[in-house]
Amino acid sequence: MFANATPITATIGVEITELPGSHLVDDRGAARCQAALDQYGVVVFREAHIGDDDLVALSRLLGDVVVAQVGGQDEHPEISAISLDPAKTVLASLNQGTFHWHIDGATDAVPQKATLLTALEVSDEGGDTEFANTYASYEALADEEKAEIADLRVVHSFAAAQRLANPEPSDKQRAAWDRVPTREHPLVWTRSNGRKSLLLGATASHVVGWPEDKGRALLDRLLGWSTQPRFALRHHWRRGDLVLWDNTGMLHRAVPYAPTSARLLHRTTLIGEEAVA
Repeated sequence: MFANATPITATIGVEITELPGSHLVDDRGAARCQAALDQYGVVVFREAHIGDDDLVALSRLLGDVVVAQVGGQDEHPEISAISLDPAKTVLASLNQGTFHWHIDGATDAVPQKATLLTALEVSDEGGDTEFANTYASYEALADEEKAEIADLRVVHSFAAAQRLANPEPSDKQRAAWDRVPTREHPLVWTRSNGRKSLLLGATASHVVGWPEDKGRALLDRLLGWSTQPRFALRHHWRRGDLVLWDNTGMLHRAVPYAPTSARLLHRTTLIGEEAVA
């Protein structure tokens, strides 16, 4: 483990201070990052000030990196800018959807493994990022509730998530959302090592085979359970912070901030390694 490492809560997160991001970019640094991810789910390096070259290099040491088809940086197509300013990213309008709890890639057969996010500019108001540990929230369920949900399946869709941010879309927006394929996943994701988590969030549209209102009530109740303070943390960004998280077991969302905010983050994402089962 890193020196100057302090667990953030009993169930999620560790904070590391006084370590420049450039010191992470070797096999030993990446191995320690992965070990911290496995143990804590969210790893915060305070004011690490990692540059784009090193961000991509560290990401590649941790796994295969997603190359953005839209919105990647010219010099580093692996890096996506996170901002509500359309001058900074062509995906600015879609970033409103990040205000709701989600995992990345929930409509894929293999959701993305992990995400790295570093702050270039921060918001004066709002703009924090919240995380919630769905490994811990599943483990804390009563045995009878685990049995009730063990075999349930849920349909995930991009449209379901976007409707939360934009409940009155234009026909053009609705058509664009519907072009993204939906995906059916088990509600309980069981890893090859036996570890289990709840697969929830904004993309969760409905429970297969259940009446819509009954399924919605269950999904909302489990989301509320999983995001209660005992399983969650809120990260207040400082310029230069670097945060890594296990995307498969940590829900996340951005706290709303103004479209005129200077907030600008750079993100890389690791390709998933295990299909949902």
